[in-house]
Amino acid sequence: MHREHSPDDLLAEVRAFRHQYPDVRYVDLITLDIPGHFYGKRYPVEMLEKVAAGSPLKLPQNCVMLGTQGGVYAIGDYIFNDGDPDAPRRLIPGTLKPVRWEGQPLGQMLISSEGAAAPIVFEPREVLARVLKRLQQRGIFPVVAFELEFYLFANKLQQGLPQFPRDPLCGDEDDQPNMHIERLSRFSTVLHAMIDAAREQGVDANVITAELGPGQFEINFNHHHDCLQAADWSALFCRSTRGVALQHGQRASFMSKPYLHAPGSGMHLHVSLYDAAGNNLLAANQQAPLRHAVAGCLELLPHCMPIFAANHNAFRRYGGVNTASRASWGYEDRDACIRIPESDPRDLRIEHRLAGADANPYLVLAAILVGMEFGLDNAREPIAPLNDDRQSGIDFPQDMLSALANMQAHPAVTAGLGEEFVKVYGENKRQDHLAFMQEINAREYRWFL
Repeated sequence: MHREHSPDDLLAEVRAFRHQYPDVRYVDLITLDIPGHFYGKRYPVEMLEKVAAGSPLKLPQNCVMLGTQGGVYAIGDYIFNDGDPDAPRRLIPGTLKPVRWEGQPLGQMLISSEGAAAPIVFEPREVLARVLKRLQQRGIFPVVAFELEFYLFANKLQQGLPQFPRDPLCGDEDDQPNMHIERLSRFSTVLHAMIDAAREQGVDANVITAELGPGQFEINFNHHHDCLQAADWSALFCRSTRGVALQHGQRASFMSKPYLHAPGSGMHLHVSLYDAAGNNLLAANQQAPLRHAVAGCLELLPHCMPIFAANHNAFRRYGGVNTASRASWGYEDRDACIRIPESDPRDLRIEHRLAGADANPYLVLAAILVGMEFGLDNAREPIAPLNDDRQSGIDFPQDMLSALANMQAHPAVTAGLGEEFVKVYGENKRQDHLAFMQEINAREYRWFL
């Protein structure tokens, strides 16, 4: 949860930033919407100082629910029947950082309605904050670490299609050794610039891995007891990585399944639960709470698919290499949705591997925690792990419209994430999906003309 900071603390942060970066004239105040895009306003740095001192900061409430392409949808009485009201936001302390990947020196700072006088109940950061507050009141304190996979592409698309990145050493476009350390060396300039940019944003990124796909990489973040900040890191990393790639003449994308013939990109979360004394709750009673948490996650997983697979493309990822097509679990098994990594009791955790890399990190973490909470409350044993039965699993929806119907059908999801959020999110995704389908592609003509 956020720590309370006085206006004096924020003002000191802004003034220290201005002193350290005197060439920065503007600061982007940004926050994440439902589809996982940043929106906000660009403020003159002197105006930011006034906001830090206590001047109101407001943005339209309904920006949170814009579609993936910025579309405006009728969702209940929002947008068209509510007068499009402003809603207060607050500055997130510690997030004012320089931006070096644009043409001029800039700053950026996270803002949120979470912690403001009237939070927006369907804002992603606020949804996660409410889940964390509920767990904290029960004496449960999660620790989490994100892992993100992404692809590098050549800057120019060919006939609208992405192309492999050109090897900066030999110039080849198709020399892509899978999982080889040499690929890290060949793309080290852009990769190291990405890590440097992330760290300058305060993101504790560490391990880089060359993944199976051509031009695919994975970045790991350190475990963090502040789950809001851990989700902030994931969101900020995506923004800075795309910017740095463009600066180096390439594209970076967190699209779930850019190539049908290659593995998709996932967002993996390692989650452990502790009590106030620092004891790992999952390790108690011969790991019974771990199994109960797994059972809860598996039961709610089919009802949270619109969060884990946030768009039409994301459903293409399931069933590939190390990506399950059914809700499953296993010890040290990367084919499972929920993997239990080998660890000592102190670090015992689940690794939730189902979400696409382009999912909203606040919502993915919130959904996982609701599943674990549900499992602890019901204390049921899970289905057999894949280690014992390779066919073990629970079916989950494989398309967006079925997934949305499932999401609204489980009371624990509605109660855990919030009834208003589930309503708004479901309608946003439904209309996004329908808008996406309003285009006839070349294959459709080949098949049916």
